[in-house]
Amino acid sequence: MSNPQQLRYSKEHEWLSDAEEGVSTVGITEHAANALGDVVFVQLPAVGDTVTAGETCGELESTKSVSDLYSPVTGEVVEANEDVVDDPSLVNSAPFEGGWLFKVRTTEEPKDLLSADEYTEFSGS
Repeated sequence: MSNPQQLRYSKEHEWLSDAEEGVSTVGITEHAANALGDVVFVQLPAVGDTVTAGETCGELESTKSVSDLYSPVTGEVVEANEDVVDDPSLVNSAPFEGGWLFKVRTTEEPKDLLSADEYTEFSGS
């Protein structure tokens, strides 16, 4: 399992892309997707919602459990990935590509995020 170097990671197992024109993409890591098992339902924040770093903003349900989704940054949601709502298995099959969850216009610089190497050490993945 390889964590893309260009992303940053939270200790709650979300990843964050670098901002392009102030907008970052958020998803969950492959480690988290594997731990969840087969994801069968995804609840995402709505476009226009404000999310706060470290706070819950959605939910992922798998055949094993229900897990909260935490935002790694503070900002306004500008897009939700309807493809994962329609086909939650994308979270498992492509967590770093088509299985992304939402895009957020950040209102403050992200804090306490890990590099890929730090996350790999933290998660043991």
